[in-house]
Amino acid sequence: MTKKEKAAEQGKEAEEMAKEIEEQEEESVVKKAEEDDSKDDMSLPFPRATIVNMLRKHLDSGKQIKGQVKNEMNLWLGKMVERVADKMNSYPYTYVDGSMFREAIETYEQVQEIEKEKERIIKQLESVKAACDVLIHEVDRKFVLRTGFAHGYMKESGKE
Repeated sequence: MTKKEKAAEQGKEAEEMAKEIEEQEEESVVKKAEEDDSKDDMSLPFPRATIVNMLRKHLDSGKQIKGQVKNEMNLWLGKMVERVADKMNSYPYTYVDGSMFREAIETYEQVQEIEKEKERIIKQLESVKAACDVLIHEVDRKFVLRTGFAHGYMKESGKE
C-alpha cells in the first residue's frame, strides 16, 4: 500500500469516526430534550396532549404549535382554575354550586361583552369623524369660494 492510499484510508476512517461522534451527540441531545419535556410535563397542571388537542380543534389545519405556546397555555389555564376556585372558596358554605361558579366566572365572561361595546363605540366615533370631515370639506369649499369672490372683487375695483 502506498502512502497516498494509507492517507486516504486514514482520512476515510477519520470521517467515519467524526460522523459517529456527531450521531452520538445528536442522540444525547434528543434524549436530554425528551427528559426535559417529561420534567416540564410534571410541573404542568393539565396533560399536555389535552391542551394540544383543544388548540388543534380551534386552529386552522397545518398550523404548528410551538412548545412554548403549549406550556404557557397550560399554565395560564391552571391559573384561571386557581382564580375561579379562590373566588368560589370565598363563600362561607361547605359546598360549591352552579350559581357560585357562574358568579366566579362572570368577570371573564363579561370580557366578550366589553369587546363588543368597544367595537360599537369605535363605529360611532368613525361616523362622527366622517361627519366632521364632511363639515370641514364644506367649510373649506365655502372659504375658497369667498376668497375667490374677494379676489375677483378686488380686481374689479382696482384695489389690488
